[in-house]
Amino acid sequence: AYGRSMLADPDIANKAASGECIRECLNCNKGCVDAIQGRRYISCVLNAENGNEGTVFIKPAEKIKNIAVVGAGIAGLEAARVAAKRGHHVTVYEKSDKIGGQIHLAAVPPRKSEILRAVTYYEKILPQLNVNIKLNTEAEAEELNQYDAVILAVGAHNMALPMPVENSNVVSAWEVLAGKEVQGSCVVLGGGLVGTETAEYLAQKGVKVSIVEMMDKIAAGESSTVMPLIVKDFEKHEVAQYIQTKVVSIKNNVIEAVHTPDEAPVELKADTIINALGSKKNIFDDAKLTVPFTYVGDCSGEKTADIASAIRTGYHAANEL
Repeated sequence: AYGRSMLADPDIANKAASGECIRECLNCNKGCVDAIQGRRYISCVLNAENGNEGTVFIKPAEKIKNIAVVGAGIAGLEAARVAAKRGHHVTVYEKSDKIGGQIHLAAVPPRKSEILRAVTYYEKILPQLNVNIKLNTEAEAEELNQYDAVILAVGAHNMALPMPVENSNVVSAWEVLAGKEVQGSCVVLGGGLVGTETAEYLAQKGVKVSIVEMMDKIAAGESSTVMPLIVKDFEKHEVAQYIQTKVVSIKNNVIEAVHTPDEAPVELKADTIINALGSKKNIFDDAKLTVPFTYVGDCSGEKTADIASAIRTGYHAANEL
């Protein structure tokens, strides 16, 4: 029997018969199990058509175009898939040596390795759709202007710390998840999903970890089916949590903060301070583009996107070309 898998890809049977690769469930529970428990609209982070199949579907192109996609993160990859399925000729430019973008970082924390299935799907389907992928290639405006339209999916970066920092060992959560070794006691600044998962990742490696968050709880957007596992893991590894705590300054590896409800001072010392306060969209110099262009994914709005938003912005942008 298929449950979540049918939400991720309702055409499993047809694709098994035709040989087309199947989009596999990530076991994230974000759009399905969590939605059921919260009495919300059921969907799948990977499937932009869920629940709207009568009105949201890939439309054959009225005119075949040459499309460039800049960035091979999840939003760019979905845009490339949809554009190619419509009949367009698609070329993807990626400045690194592999596709997938932040998915490779997101797959590092505990229980997250299955998220790489999203990248595997595009590695299989895009060649079948004759999408040309140019790795290790920076997209220049002069070349992009040779296309009929451009989709910009240039992603985001770990934002800089907003408070004064002096003579301290600060690294980003992205660097840690990419393999950078840290030593001694660590304090993770930011208790969102990235900060929480980075803290758990380090705790499981035997690192002494504390986490600081301005809100009244950590990992506010985490799945209700996953959160109990994180809580249990934090208890096991004695991960200290400082909620409702605002960092004021950092000097000589000492974090000066304040407990916001009562303004009580909080001082934390760390060998390594990890910046997990969020991400900020990358900026592409589009002034030299003379062809129509649109932004998708992390770089498309004021707030960076999660997987579901990245998929949907990529899907809809490509479907309207």
